[in-house]
Amino acid sequence: MIKFNTATILIAPLDWGLGHATRCIPLIKTLKKNGYNVVVGVCEKQKILLQQEFDDIKFIDLAGYNIQYAKDRKLFALKISTQIPKILRSIKQEKKWLDTIIEKEKIDVVISDNRYGLHSKKVPCIFITHQLIIKAPFVWLENVLQKINYKFINRFSQCLVPDIADENSIAGLLSHPKKTPAIATHYIGLLSRFNKVFVEKKYDVCVLISGPEPQRTILENILLKQLLAIKNKKILLVRGLPEALKTLSLEEVEVVNHLQGKDLQQAICSSEIIIARSGYTTVMELLSLQKKAILIPTPGQTEQEYLAHHLHQQKMCLSYEQNEIIVAKAIDEAKKFEYNLANEFSFQEDFFLALVNDLLKQN
Repeated sequence: MIKFNTATILIAPLDWGLGHATRCIPLIKTLKKNGYNVVVGVCEKQKILLQQEFDDIKFIDLAGYNIQYAKDRKLFALKISTQIPKILRSIKQEKKWLDTIIEKEKIDVVISDNRYGLHSKKVPCIFITHQLIIKAPFVWLENVLQKINYKFINRFSQCLVPDIADENSIAGLLSHPKKTPAIATHYIGLLSRFNKVFVEKKYDVCVLISGPEPQRTILENILLKQLLAIKNKKILLVRGLPEALKTLSLEEVEVVNHLQGKDLQQAICSSEIIIARSGYTTVMELLSLQKKAILIPTPGQTEQEYLAHHLHQQKMCLSYEQNEIIVAKAIDEAKKFEYNLANEFSFQEDFFLALVNDLLKQN
């Protein structure tokens, strides 16, 4: 029988933006705190981010899917669809990679954050996703995508959903479809690397840029042009570029390429209003800190568009389209908006640990 405190857990996040890597941070911390040996499979950008959080875990290179977004919202779906063959090849390649790594690193449990190829019959494999339904422009296409999604998910041992099981759901229909996968599916609360801290206000606005190119740069350019025209406000811009060596030097706006976890938490908590993408990890972190947010979904990315609309309806955020936002007016509106941020969300750490232990017993 495997001794829990000597078991080795492999965690591998998808490289579709940095959000999948950051939401794995609380999982890694929980496992390490409870004596597990953690190995992380990552691409280079994810490694740079996670190395700033952990200096005592092993990283193994794992090729990313390297998804590119379209510049034009109308071409987003087409751009993604043309990359499907590349995605399928990546899934096959990571499956081969896993078979080798399980033997080489003596892996006991695999935790895959949205990487469809990381399943094996040799050891228990957990799949993490908040998208049981993949939003699409047409209902028939959503149904097709859900069948494909479940075909992959059902190859794993368990499915974990970072959301609330009841009516307080953050992801709405994305995580609460009428039909769930055939494998055991559990809701584990929100995954956030941050804890709410009370600090003095330092910034009127903190802007968090994130996501794949070219949309990251497009949003940065749109916001910078408007932010530079805003007077008498203390503004911080975090560019979401942990690998960048050069940064922007501006008098009107404080700019940093990247902030490590504790520094980013401090910056967010000391800011009155946050402007960010509506990526799910960003949403989980802002809600866990109960921050007033202005969310701007990536044009054409149906998941982010749905989330921003859903959360706006729930009064958990304000949302604006990228090509329509007027930052100064949005900030004024945010100050008057009656946010519904009373709920305190947390990660069900004990349940997660019990699940891992049960899987180890079965192995």
